[in-house]
Amino acid sequence: MAAHYLDPVMASLREAGLQAEAAIVPAGEAAKTLAQAGDLYDRLLAAGLDRGSVVVALGGGVVTDLAGFVAATYMRGIAWIAVSTTLLGQVDASVGGKTAVDHPRCKNLIGAFHQPAAVLADVSTLATLPEEEFRTGLAEVVKHAVIRDAQLFSLLEDQAERLLARDPKVLEDVVARNVRIKADVVMADPKESGLRRILNYGHTIGHALETVALEAAGKLGRSTPRLSTGGATLTHGRAVALGMMAEAHLALQRGLIGRGPLHRQEHLLARFGLPVHLDAAVDLDQCLAIMRHDKKAVAGRLRFILPESIGAVRDVDDVAEDEVRRAILTLTGG
Repeated sequence: MAAHYLDPVMASLREAGLQAEAAIVPAGEAAKTLAQAGDLYDRLLAAGLDRGSVVVALGGGVVTDLAGFVAATYMRGIAWIAVSTTLLGQVDASVGGKTAVDHPRCKNLIGAFHQPAAVLADVSTLATLPEEEFRTGLAEVVKHAVIRDAQLFSLLEDQAERLLARDPKVLEDVVARNVRIKADVVMADPKESGLRRILNYGHTIGHALETVALEAAGKLGRSTPRLSTGGATLTHGRAVALGMMAEAHLALQRGLIGRGPLHRQEHLLARFGLPVHLDAAVDLDQCLAIMRHDKKAVAGRLRFILPESIGAVRDVDDVAEDEVRRAILTLTGG
């Protein structure tokens, strides 16, 4: 994104009479490490930033996660602003104040709640977004609709083609609705002690699959995920889509939903080019080991947000590992 937007943003800041220095980080999950955060601390010190300074995060969800974490921990916390240039960033990652870097054994394990002073989202930046990154954001859009807004889900079904074509009017409506959903939830529960947990739908199993893919490629935080879904690598959005499908099947197994809502979710994700199945078997023991270390686990017990209908979910903390195994197996036809 630096090639498209860094120079205009820097020029704008300087025209406003502000002193600004730029630091570019590697693309993708590889940037979310303590080592990269350490490099940024060095840059901030060299530039003379103090407790009255502001960090501006220009980019997608990885950039806002990393820059927000650096801002939260530099000099015990300085202000930061999120300027999101990806759909994932605009509808999810930049809103809510969750900041983090990855640990080799778990995504987002090291982090802090640190609300941005402002969040800026301009849907015109989505015109330059690569197709895969755009679809990654759509996974979070579908998630918000399933957990909180049946009308948004119907809108996505009705306007799927215009949304995929990146129609600005549809994008503005969809982004605004998603920001409203997440902001309302976060304001009611800033530190994820209750309601905010609904935002984790699809992420308990999704994060485990994403971590398995990263570990298969090498070391977490230093490689590209390679677990295949229809020939494509397992990006965050693809992992969340698979997590939503597995967790919807878990809800079906428990009798919380019928097949109708599950099939609507499956159909919408597929229309958006997101995976609803895995090409090959996944190591269930490895997935469960990762989930036991997940931040959402309580005293070693697995916790899930499960759908009861389109637009409503339930927080469940008594899920047995055998149930999770069966749910993941549905992704491979098992």
